[in-house]
This record gives sequence, structure tokens and C-alpha cells, in this order.
Amino acid sequence: MFDYICSCAVECGCRVVTDNRAVKGGEMFFGIKGENCDGSDYAEAALKAGAKYAVINRGSKCAGISGTIEVEDTLETLKQLGIWNRRRFGVPVVGLTGTNGKTTTKELIRAVLAKKYRVTATEGNLNSDIGVPISLLRIDGDTEVAVIEMGANHPDDIAKLVEIVEPDMGLITNVGRAHLLGFGSFEGVKAAKGRLYDYLVANDRPIFLNEDDADLVGMVAERQGASVVPYGAEYEGVDILPATTDEPFLRFVIDGVQVNTRLVGGYNVNNALAAICVGRYFEVTLEDAAEAISKYEPNNKRSQMVRTEKNILIVDAYNANPSSMAAAVRNFALVESQKKVALLGEMRELGTESEAEHRKVVELLKEKGVQAILVGEEFARVSGGDFEVFLTSEALAAELEKKGLEGWTVLLKGSRGVEMEKVIKSL
Repeated sequence: MFDYICSCAVECGCRVVTDNRAVKGGEMFFGIKGENCDGSDYAEAALKAGAKYAVINRGSKCAGISGTIEVEDTLETLKQLGIWNRRRFGVPVVGLTGTNGKTTTKELIRAVLAKKYRVTATEGNLNSDIGVPISLLRIDGDTEVAVIEMGANHPDDIAKLVEIVEPDMGLITNVGRAHLLGFGSFEGVKAAKGRLYDYLVANDRPIFLNEDDADLVGMVAERQGASVVPYGAEYEGVDILPATTDEPFLRFVIDGVQVNTRLVGGYNVNNALAAICVGRYFEVTLEDAAEAISKYEPNNKRSQMVRTEKNILIVDAYNANPSSMAAAVRNFALVESQKKVALLGEMRELGTESEAEHRKVVELLKEKGVQAILVGEEFARVSGGDFEVFLTSEALAAELEKKGLEGWTVLLKGSRGVEMEKVIKSL
């Protein structure tokens, strides 16, 4: 049966979808069972929309419909199909994970490697147990190198994903205090992310290591026999140029070459240096890497600068956790502007440490003298009256409409569920 599914996948050009609404024509639809519904129940709709085949869980209500293929577990079948396609072409695969900067780093690596190779990379943030095999299925005969992002919310997520990706080399951008509700503690985060290192060491494959990151260096030191390809701002003597209102983006000099980016925030230097390091490993020149990085422009609410008719916005609203929030606040404190304000949404999934972590943000804002308006119940509990707080981003947007801010530099950051980008239209 699996051989048949593989042949059907090839017939479909390995174009796989898990949402019947995404069918354009000729795809293979996988009905994945979720917490609230079984995607197999939408197989008929997918086939009517033009899907060539629909892989469904055995016994689902669409069983027997022409074009359906019944399996015991559609998600497991999808994973095996991803592994099959990855092995079929056997191109070098760079695997990466981390608490912050995964997607930005992945996009920078893609851009740098594309100066010399045909690259297949994870689209958007398809980095889950569903997204990763779909990403692997995009590898084809034109691919010369693949860059696959792996995300994790639970202790065993990376351990499972590396067995699907089978990375030939990899990196962890950083480890921070995110998804503590799922990981249990910071040590739990390190243990979970470290499963990528475990796989690479066990298979004698190189690790791209930020030598300036004490947590990552310590994690590698715990694993005997690691093969390290180092990078790091301090390690490489990188000179980070000051950001100003006229030159707001990250710029730095490495080995005499100035690298100009379209990224806001000095913390992004690690993401750019990781891309340069991977490029160097694949024999992409520093000059070509610098050119590629200079042309990369974020458009995904990550370290993105937006100029409206009235204000300058630093939009980093895709997600937030204690480490990324602290980095954003510290960077914003350095921004030269007579009128600036941070609009910060609460951080989700922090479990029992949520109150303490939100209090740390409030204290950091006061320490750095950053004017701020906060959003969410978690911030309301700890603000102590020092900052104005709104319970929702919609409520803040309504208030900003009344205030009519003009000539301000504004930082927008918060967890995905807070949807801080809703405020943009009011600025």
C-alpha cells in the first residue's frame, strides 16, 4: 500500500495539502485527525475541489469514495512519505530549531545559499509534525540543498522531527524561556531542543554553533564528540554599527566587509551570522552572503519596519516570549527618537512562571525608561499602575484612534494570540 501511495504522490508532483480549502487541482489530500475533527471527513470536498487522491483514516465516513486511499493513520503515513521523499533525492539537509529567530534565520540561510545553489526551504512556519513532512515533500530533482525548520512546544517534539528530517548538519539559534507550560522549565527547553544536537553527534554530523551563547556552548560541551562549525559576533570580532532614525536597520562589519540588512534590532546579528556561517560551509563567499542578506526584507511581522503616513513602526508582533521580549525592549531603548512608545502584548504559555516573567518585563521597561502601553490580563496583574493597560489589542486600537499619534516611533510586540498587528491600522 505504501508503494502505491508513493506512486500516487509522484503522479501528483508530491503536492500535498491537509486543508480541502487549499486544493487548487491535482494535489494529494491528507485527512489528518485533530483534537476537534477528523480531516478525513473532508475528503469528498477535497476531491470535488480537484484533488487527485485523498488519503483518509480507515473507517472514516468518506471511505469507499472513488479517489480515496484508506490507511491506519494518515499523519504517520504523511511522515513516512516525507522521509521517503527526503531519502529519494538525498540532497544535503540543514536542520534548525531554537526558541527565537528560527524563521528569520531560515530565510537568511535560504537567501545566502541561493547565491550558489537551488534551495528548497520550509515555507512560512510549516515546522510542526504536519508541516515538516510537507516541507520535505517539496524537495525535487531541481533541489541542491534543503533548509528545514523544526518547531517544538513539547519535550519530545524535536526528537520526533529529527527522525523525519534526518539532518546532515544543523543549528539551534538559541534557547529561551518559551512554551514553559509544555516544557515545564528552562532545563526542559534545553533538553528538548538539544535532541537536535544528540542526533547530529550520534551521526557524526556538524553543528553550527554560536560561540557567544553560553547555554548553547554548554549544551555542546555535554555531548562528547561534537563536530563544531563556530560563529558569533564576539567570537569573530564583528563590529555592530549604531542604529539611528536615519539608519534604523542592523548593519555590521565582519572581516572587513560591511553587511547591511533590512532587519530591526541588534539581536538579529546572530541570525545573520548563522546564515553567513552556513554559507561559508557551503563555499558561498562572504561578499555574496552579504549581498544576499542585504536584499532580504522581512514581511512576516518579524523585525519588520513599517512607515505609515504618520509614524515609524517596528513590527515584531508574530510572537513573544521572555527572552525575545527582553531583547526587543533593550533594543528599543537604544533607538534614537524624541517620541517613542512600546506597545506590548502579554506572553502566552508560560504556566506557573507567567506572573514572574511579566513582572520582569515591567521592571525592565522602568529600568530602561521606555514609555509603554501594555495589553492583556497578565500585564494587568503586575503593572502596578506604572503603565496603561488594555485587556485586548482591539481596545488599544480604539484608544489609539482617539489619540491620533503622529511623529512617533512605535514598537509592536506580543504573543500570536494577542494579535498586536490589529493596532497597525490606528497608527
